[in-house]
Amino acid sequence: MRFSLFPKKKKKPKFTVAFYNLENLFDPEDHAQTLDGDFTPNGHKKWTPERYGRKLEKLATTITKIGMEHHGHAPILIGVAEVENGRVLQDLLRTAPLDGIDYDYIHYESPDERGIDTALIYRSNYFTVLQSEALPLLVHNDQGIRDTTRDILYIHGTLNQEEVHIFVNHWPSRREGTEQTAYKRMRAAKVVREKMAQIQRAQGNVNVLVMGDFNDDPSAESIQALLEESPLYNPMEQLHVPKEKGSSNYRRKWSLFDQILISHSFFDHARGTHSFDGAHIFDPTFLMESEGKYKGNPFRTYAGERYLGGYSDHFPVYVILTYNP
Repeated sequence: MRFSLFPKKKKKPKFTVAFYNLENLFDPEDHAQTLDGDFTPNGHKKWTPERYGRKLEKLATTITKIGMEHHGHAPILIGVAEVENGRVLQDLLRTAPLDGIDYDYIHYESPDERGIDTALIYRSNYFTVLQSEALPLLVHNDQGIRDTTRDILYIHGTLNQEEVHIFVNHWPSRREGTEQTAYKRMRAAKVVREKMAQIQRAQGNVNVLVMGDFNDDPSAESIQALLEESPLYNPMEQLHVPKEKGSSNYRRKWSLFDQILISHSFFDHARGTHSFDGAHIFDPTFLMESEGKYKGNPFRTYAGERYLGGYSDHFPVYVILTYNP
């Protein structure tokens, strides 16, 4: 028998921070204050409680698996987009296998006319919320009418007792044209940058995570604006291969609208800190279309009004953080 003269180094714990656009996670009820009529049993989508329940099961299973191969446990933080209200988040967290994990959430109702919001799901044994707020995104069209889009969710908390500032985003879509709507996403970038600057003035060098569906790729002007004169680094840039890889696919072209940006402080390895260990797209085959001309694309819930019974039209993205005890 051979013995090592040197004691084995204890492995440092690793944690997953993820973002997932859940693609229209509506409850089946018709809420008068939002345009959610399609997602009701009598609406165009025929969104029944049974279909809702199946989607919850698929999403719950997916979330627990993000990053599992790196450390063997469910994500510690998950930013989500396209959730209708607090009820759908409660239903999701009550669905197996999420129901056996110490998850809680932060959510605010936004002025989005469809009623879809962002939220942060977190493991309460590891993350403590100190403060949170919805940052209004005020954008207007050519007639001066406000575009009632999603707010930006801001959370200040402690992750394993280390302070961190988190922004969860779902920036305005490109539905009316990429160039025609670019100013809206530039405005969103400005809101995040102004809040980061305010935090830095008050606290100096801090840990920041900016995640979301930005409706822009890493090379876009809006994302680059986030990086200018800021503490941020975008580890997702290297993952975007337009012809081969991304988090969503439109007309056979891959996009990486879903991203997680981190502050340079995550490259520190001091005791009691978290350090960056890698960025990834979670795209296992069970999340993909299995056949036909869309084979390999995200397996979505609907194609137009046709029910497919899939997960989402986006793949989740995530980063791995190593804790330095």
